[in-house]
Amino acid sequence: MIEFVRADHIHICVPPERLEEARQFYTNILGLQLIERPNHLFTTTGYWFNIGDIQLHIGIEPFLGRTIRHTAFEVKDVDAAVKLFEKHNVQMFKEPDIPGRKRFAFADPFGNRMELLQILD
Repeated sequence: MIEFVRADHIHICVPPERLEEARQFYTNILGLQLIERPNHLFTTTGYWFNIGDIQLHIGIEPFLGRTIRHTAFEVKDVDAAVKLFEKHNVQMFKEPDIPGRKRFAFADPFGNRMELLQILD
């Protein structure tokens, strides 16, 4: 049996010609902290970001369309996230209700589906 400790990182892909747009979206709109990526270890370009105690890695890959695969991030205030995304015209999707959680999904400009959730008291 494997004992998992925590998620270390999440890797998403964007089309090569939109990599800089991805960096701007994740830093300027989502407010993630860009961190150093050991570029000398990789044959393709990309960016790494801190999200709490895990990392988000963005690499390049041809766009293959929208998917149900996603990553979920816990946030403190889902309503504030919805308002921010409305302000920036980010496409959002209603998710089925789960007791004890308030949540929604969104698509970043590169077709990656993400979920934000708030644990309710």
